[in-house]
Amino acid sequence: MKIILLLAMSFSLFAFDHNHSEWNDILKTNTSVSDKQTSFHYESLKNNQTKFDSYLNSIENLSKKEFKKFSKDEKLAFWINVYNAYTVKLILNNYPLKSIKKIGGWFSSPWKIKFIKLFGKKISLDMIEHQIIRKKFNEPRIHFAVNCASIGCPSLLTEAFVAKNLNEQLDKAAINFLNNPMKNKYDSKTNTLFLSKIFDWYGNDFNKKHGSYLEFVKKYIKYPKDVKQKWLDYNWNLNEGKK
Repeated sequence: MKIILLLAMSFSLFAFDHNHSEWNDILKTNTSVSDKQTSFHYESLKNNQTKFDSYLNSIENLSKKEFKKFSKDEKLAFWINVYNAYTVKLILNNYPLKSIKKIGGWFSSPWKIKFIKLFGKKISLDMIEHQIIRKKFNEPRIHFAVNCASIGCPSLLTEAFVAKNLNEQLDKAAINFLNNPMKNKYDSKTNTLFLSKIFDWYGNDFNKKHGSYLEFVKKYIKYPKDVKQKWLDYNWNLNEGKK
């Protein structure tokens, strides 16, 4: 009986934290919101990375066997948080810089760098987004949840994604993004719907689930049937804030 109890205690001690508590604390401490735009305090985190390193270690020490036991929502929350945390890690590895696009060489984008240690191999941000999240989860709202460390991206949610609140958090991320006039807006004077390039790049993801990305957008921005549409310029400057 004592052995079983000790084993149970040992398992609970090393079981993965599905609340992503350390990442949640990092987001609460190192983000600020102004005019519907969330900024991240990279310099502050770089000066105190203990908790961040601990969170990344918990990800890298996760076994594939344990991961397979996760529920579908636990897996999606995990991948979103991993993508966002390692995007921050990539920035810190190259800080200071003005844009994530400055990382990498002539033949390599920052999203193709294999620096994430997981399940015994190294993977890239692109692999997480395109080969895992987009391929295995029919959920276009993830495009408002994963963050590319740029002002033009959907803002980082100021809390970690967790399975128990995942649907509400994805809705919140969509609302934040669609209601930010710097990224999406309807101009009644010119009858023009200005949308983020995200809908240009990933429109098919919305078409599959909602018929068209315009039908999805209509849930958040009201516009007439005969509306004109234009893409807004994408701002790749770093989404940095200062404390």
